[in-house]
Amino acid sequence: MEVNAMLVQQLADLARLEFSEQEKKEIQGDLQRMITFVEKLNELDTTHVKPLLHLTADRNVLREDTVVPSITREEGLKNAPAANDQYFQVPKVIKK
Repeated sequence: MEVNAMLVQQLADLARLEFSEQEKKEIQGDLQRMITFVEKLNELDTTHVKPLLHLTADRNVLREDTVVPSITREEGLKNAPAANDQYFQVPKVIKK
């Protein structure tokens, strides 16, 4: 696939980006190198290669989801600078 100035401009328009002429030339070269690399990968014989689903053999490395005791509301509010019997009290930040 050939990357030309019109393709670079079309991609820039779709991405709503603006580039100088120098930047467009650099991007055109970069895109051409990327496409050449991908085309080179297509030349490989992958008929006996299984698709890679996971990068490691680990399946689930997360801990079990178990219920553990927590602190009570009173303990949580005990060290609050301002609180009533149920909630933290904070300064008003939204003014109408």
